[in-house]
Amino acid sequence: MTTKSPEAFRTISEVSKDLSLPQHVLRFWETKFVQIKPIKRGGGRRYYRPEDIELLKGIKYLLYNDGYTIRGVQKVIKEGGTRKIMYKENDINSFTDGRNSNIDRLDQLNRKFHSISESKRKKLLNVLNDLVSLKNKINQE
Repeated sequence: MTTKSPEAFRTISEVSKDLSLPQHVLRFWETKFVQIKPIKRGGGRRYYRPEDIELLKGIKYLLYNDGYTIRGVQKVIKEGGTRKIMYKENDINSFTDGRNSNIDRLDQLNRKFHSISESKRKKLLNVLNDLVSLKNKINQE
């Protein structure tokens, strides 16, 4: 089997496999997110463009990793556009770096996706600091 170029269109089965999502979930998301517009050829066969796949990755991340509901993701898209949620490898950064970079990263994610009160933000930062401290203690043992 030959490897497709990154710019090549993908079938629903290829996208399903790449994203580890069932095909029916992709079809369902098409009904909930009008921004997902695969090209349909003869017999209704879907072909996803690279932009569609990046958008699907972003939607999947918000739903499965950030705990958004479908309605919440729709709101994010409506308010910020699809470019705000398109999946980027460098946007998904684990909290394994130093304490300050973790706090900076949390601040970036907060501004990018969420609107929370200052008191909740401070509580989350305290929890993050506690987790980082515990991680450092575990690493020292």
